[in-house]
Amino acid sequence: MATSNPSYMQRIEDYRPSKSILFWSCSLCVAATIIVGFAWGGWMTGSTATEMAKKAANDANTNLAAAVCLVQFKSDPAHAVQLASLNKIERWDRATFITKGGWATLPGMKEPVTGAADLCAQQLTASPLATAADVDVSR
Repeated sequence: MATSNPSYMQRIEDYRPSKSILFWSCSLCVAATIIVGFAWGGWMTGSTATEMAKKAANDANTNLAAAVCLVQFKSDPAHAVQLASLNKIERWDRATFITKGGWATLPGMKEPVTGAADLCAQQLTASPLATAADVDVSR
């Protein structure tokens, strides 16, 4: 008695999955796509993207205000004395010193940008200060 064993391709062509197998295989593919997309594909929810955009905008505002603060500080005629005073102050009080001096407040604003005084103080104490003649405030 000879039994005929169908070939692999023949078995694939003859296979007819049930509706439940089709449903579960499609469901698993969708779930795997979502998991891979959010875990490794860089997908994110709209609220996360909005939060990241707001943080980037706030950081940009802080950096801009700190750059203006540096220029205003360097333009002060007594900047060398002020820098010496700033270096003598404890690290946690430096932002208050910069804020009270008015250097962290942008022109036309009443209050300084949040975080600008801290960043300005860090930049002032981290690098050597140019003289007021080196600062080009005409730009």
